[in-house]
Amino acid sequence: MSDKDNRSPLGREADGGVPKPVASKAASWTAYLVECRDGSLYAGCTTDVERRVAQHNAGRGGAYTRSRRPVIVRYVRACESEAEAKRVEAAIKSWPRSRKLALCLEPSA
Repeated sequence: MSDKDNRSPLGREADGGVPKPVASKAASWTAYLVECRDGSLYAGCTTDVERRVAQHNAGRGGAYTRSRRPVIVRYVRACESEAEAKRVEAAIKSWPRSRKLALCLEPSA
């Protein structure tokens, strides 16, 4: 049996059950949180975080970040679908600033 066959279907590794992103043939989605130059926080989702942050920093990202450049990635979370990424983004946006800052201190998933 190969190592690939030993993986659980949820992509959990033997290191304490910490979820690992599961590779799929479809585009993988990511929810992210960036800190703007003025200290404000912006949540979004994308299939390519590096490309999206470059767009934000070039003034071609969200209207909110256009006048608050540069942005710095503070948290990313791999998601299995666009729907999940949008749910995570909406949840983060609904949180108070204190909870978003606490999220920034957690290791990205």
